[in-house]
Amino acid sequence: MAGRRARTGRGWDASPPRTGDATTPRPRRGRRAEGVDPEATPPRDEAEVAREICLRQLAVRPRTRAELAGALARRGISEEVAAQVLDRYDEVGIVDDAAFARAWVSSRHAGRGLARRALANELRQRGVDGEVASEALGELDEETEAETARALVERKLRATRGEPDAVFRRLVGMLARKGYPPGVAIRAVKEALAAQSAEAAEFAEHIDADALADAEQELDRDTRTLD
Repeated sequence: MAGRRARTGRGWDASPPRTGDATTPRPRRGRRAEGVDPEATPPRDEAEVAREICLRQLAVRPRTRAELAGALARRGISEEVAAQVLDRYDEVGIVDDAAFARAWVSSRHAGRGLARRALANELRQRGVDGEVASEALGELDEETEAETARALVERKLRATRGEPDAVFRRLVGMLARKGYPPGVAIRAVKEALAAQSAEAAEFAEHIDADALADAEQELDRDTRTLD
C-alpha cells in the first residue's frame, strides 16, 4: 500500500538484531586488555585458608585443638595464623577440648567398652590436656566400669569354648586390652564363670592366689601396650 513504509527497527518495537548482523559487536579474540591477565588469581588470605581447613576437618568429626593445629601445620599454615584462628574458635566454642573429652569418654565406653586407662591413652594421643582428660574420666565411676566389664565377659563367654582355665585367661586378657585393672578383670571373669556351669563354677571357686598372681602378670604385659 502506497504511503506505508516498513518499520526500520529503530523504535520501541524494534526486533533484536540477528546473530551476525553488522550491528552486533563481536568479541575480539587473541587480544588481551592491556596489563590484565585473565588467568591470574589474587592470592588467598592465609587465615581464610586456615579456617577452611579447620571446617573440613570438623565436618568429619569433632576435633581437639591439637588435632586441628596438626592439620594446619601439615598444610603449611604458619604457627601465628594457626594460633589466631584456633583462639577465635576457642572463644566461640567451635573447639572445646573439655566437651570433646567428655563426649569421647561416654561414646567409647558405651560403644567399645573401654575402661578409663585405655580412654586416657586415647585422649592423650589426641592432644587433650592431662587435667582436662582427668575431669572427663572422673565422670566414669568404678561401679559403672565394673558393670561394663561384667557385661563384656558375659557376652564374650557365650561364644567362647575351651577348658575353664584357658577361658579364664582369655577373658582376663580381653579386659586387659580394653584397659581394665587386674582386680576388676579377674572379679568379672570369676563371677561369669561361676554362673556358667558346674564345672566352671568349681574352677572359679578354687582360683588361688598363685593363679591370680599369674593372671595379673599377664595383664601387666597386655596393658603395657596401651601406654
